[in-house]
Amino acid sequence: MRLQQAMNDTVAEVARTAAEENIDADIHQGGVLEVAYTPAQLARLKAFHATELSYGEKDRELYGARDTAERIRVAGAVGSTWTPHGARLHPAKLVKGLAAAVESLGVTIHESTPVTEIRPKHAITPYGTVRAPYVLRCTEGFTASLKGHRRTWLPMNSSMIVTEPLPEDVWSSIGWEGRETLGDMAHAYMYAQRTADDRIALGGRGVPYRYGSRTDNDGRTQPATIDALREILVRFFPQLAGVAVSHAWSGVLGVPRDWCATVTLDRTTGLGWAGGYVGSGVATANLAARTLRDLVQQDSGQSGPTELTALPWVNHKVRKWEPEPLRWLGVHGMYATYRAADHSERTSPTAETARLARLADRLSGRH
Repeated sequence: MRLQQAMNDTVAEVARTAAEENIDADIHQGGVLEVAYTPAQLARLKAFHATELSYGEKDRELYGARDTAERIRVAGAVGSTWTPHGARLHPAKLVKGLAAAVESLGVTIHESTPVTEIRPKHAITPYGTVRAPYVLRCTEGFTASLKGHRRTWLPMNSSMIVTEPLPEDVWSSIGWEGRETLGDMAHAYMYAQRTADDRIALGGRGVPYRYGSRTDNDGRTQPATIDALREILVRFFPQLAGVAVSHAWSGVLGVPRDWCATVTLDRTTGLGWAGGYVGSGVATANLAARTLRDLVQQDSGQSGPTELTALPWVNHKVRKWEPEPLRWLGVHGMYATYRAADHSERTSPTAETARLARLADRLSGRH
């Protein structure tokens, strides 16, 4: 419950810091709305809502079909749950603004200088070795590129599409005046936002994983993935059938074997790390960075323990992912099973979660 509260508070902390540093990142704190559009999804949504309440989410609300439509008209939506602890933002604008803020403090950011290996007090690059009392690994989905870390966190692919700006009459038919971030209760779930310039940006998994934990650096998105995301967009909002997709891009996020993020500082080596955010990294990275800062200051004698250093994700240990080809087979099998389960639930009147999804949950270690 303390970690949940810290995460909730971090949403406002990111917005506050951006305002103080004059970073215009299109931030709007409209909360998070997650919708259900099948009987099975509705049953999971109600269970999820109850679980969140048990973690202290006293301001979370549960809506039926009518109240959901008053916020946003998703085709076939039968219910939703909303929390105020979420915000829409433009991540590239945030990153550029943060870079400018730290550079104004005298920090030098070395781009195009990849670290290929880390050792106690050493970060090794093709151009030389950086020496420091503490070396903090905050490389999330790109951790697999470091020597000895191929199986530490799995680089899961995430893909996005964004529409052209939508006219006012289309927005009148959709609603979404609160500009909440949007998700669903599907097993292969989606996520979306109404952007500051009135587009819809929508994401999902696409090709979830590349063999050997390989990552792409150019953000290229396969046509089949664009088509699949567009299908979700039109299923949610049928009036967008003729709307153009103006951009598409992809990236990776870090997934630990138990799907739980961690922040750690090894006092004997000076090596620290944070990550495994599983797609919820904007706020989580901020909280993790402040936690790592407190751990380093505590270890170096600059301060004592803090509320952040006592959070339960500190020094959480995670086992490594399986070697190939088991890793590739497991991830692709898991998502194929989730997609089949979603299809089964869309054509079934029962409120019971598909057996295929329960099988995939056991395979993935998510539950």
